[in-house]
Amino acid sequence: MKLSIRKSAIKNFKTDGLVIGVFEDEVKGPDITHIDKSLDGYIKRAVKNKLFNGKPGQTLLVDSLGGLPARKILLAGLGKKGEATPDTVRKAAAKTASTFRAAGVRKYATALGQVSIAGCDRRLVSQAVAEGTWLSQYCFERLKSEKRKKKIDSVTFIASSAKDEGAMKHGVRKGRILAESACLARDLINSPGNVATPLHLADQAKKLARDFKMKVKTLDPKAIAKHKMGALMAVAKGSHQPARFIIMEWMKGPKSQRPVVLVGKGLTFDTGGISLKPSGNMEEMKSDMSGGAAVIGAMRAAAALDMKVNLVGLVPATENMPGGSAVKPGDVVTGLSGVTMEVINTDAEGRLILSDALAYASRYKPECVVDIATLTGACMIALGEFASGLFGTDEELVGQIKQAGEETGERCWPMPLWKEYEDLIKSDVADIKNVGPRWGGAITAAAFLNKSVKGKWAHIDIAGTAYSSKARSYLTRGAAGIGVRLFIRFIEIRCGIKA
Repeated sequence: MKLSIRKSAIKNFKTDGLVIGVFEDEVKGPDITHIDKSLDGYIKRAVKNKLFNGKPGQTLLVDSLGGLPARKILLAGLGKKGEATPDTVRKAAAKTASTFRAAGVRKYATALGQVSIAGCDRRLVSQAVAEGTWLSQYCFERLKSEKRKKKIDSVTFIASSAKDEGAMKHGVRKGRILAESACLARDLINSPGNVATPLHLADQAKKLARDFKMKVKTLDPKAIAKHKMGALMAVAKGSHQPARFIIMEWMKGPKSQRPVVLVGKGLTFDTGGISLKPSGNMEEMKSDMSGGAAVIGAMRAAAALDMKVNLVGLVPATENMPGGSAVKPGDVVTGLSGVTMEVINTDAEGRLILSDALAYASRYKPECVVDIATLTGACMIALGEFASGLFGTDEELVGQIKQAGEETGERCWPMPLWKEYEDLIKSDVADIKNVGPRWGGAITAAAFLNKSVKGKWAHIDIAGTAYSSKARSYLTRGAAGIGVRLFIRFIEIRCGIKA
């Protein structure tokens, strides 16, 4: 899909389809009134008959019947103007792109980049429009014989002035890069477990090295053992697929700047191991590497945007299988941090492999460490599908991630991490055990991770937000690609980079 920008008056733009955003309080505004004259008052009648009133998610598709240069006009409801955010236009862009695709319109123009939102310039608004457009048209079909026939070929962003045109070019470019990177994460997550193996993830990271001159290193099982990553080794023992520990470095910031380290869980398929999961929907456990995919996608985005930061991405990648040599309940393993861990439940493996990655992160003397993982069903029970759980040891860090989530539409909600929860994972035979009691499971999992951390750290549990059985707005069915846009905005906030 091609995204371009052109300076023009909205009413004069010749195209197959034209999108115009409408606030509830401006549904009878001058722009709409002018266009409606050429439509013989159709919009006015639609408003009067309550077919359209500008509410969020509403659309009204009108054939101009030759009255305007644009063949079809699509009005997109934006809700109340004072409540609008970048996610408002992001969702509107997604809805309009999908509406035109369903109508067989392959090329259209949009004026959504001209929408006025408090605190946002043209660049930010057009970025959100580009993101929503691109993300909504994602389709995982590389393994299908018959491809989707209805597609959007090109979208032109209409700018009202040369100044706006320049700002929108920057915004659209950035939005496309972020959406492409999120779609890379989606591809990795949606790929079946026999395709997206630990080696496949490592190969994708190596491709970033070739494409963007990023430093990438992968550790094989021998190197993992040499580094004394006992927790990762324990989880990997039951699988015939060899584990990989992926290290990505994008060091383009000042030499004096300590790096931000991102850590993502790369569990490419999770059967639960000896503590075997029920068979129902187990095929979705290919998505248990969503955190690792988010880190790979974020590293790609940072490189494509040529961000002047020091950034490290770490992904421990393995399967969790019930093989003859698999780790057993009751086994004790020693992680890279030196902490001994009693394995009570082999299906709580994500915290084991993450603990070694978090311990490895300390060798960078990082400014902060943030991990992301589909870690606990308990987090999904607590927060559902609309917010990720957020934990951390530093208030400012947690606040910056929460802010980034609000701005990107990838919302996170802070959870407690009090000492009392640490007491719940004390083991009789080791330093800690990998599960606590039934209640507060997302918090005890975070408390487990904290035992391997040095310095400022945050943990994002995306168990409820990473994968969906139903499409909504710019989130298509299956993998959401959550975390990529969130991370980039967080890094901008943390490092003082203008959005």
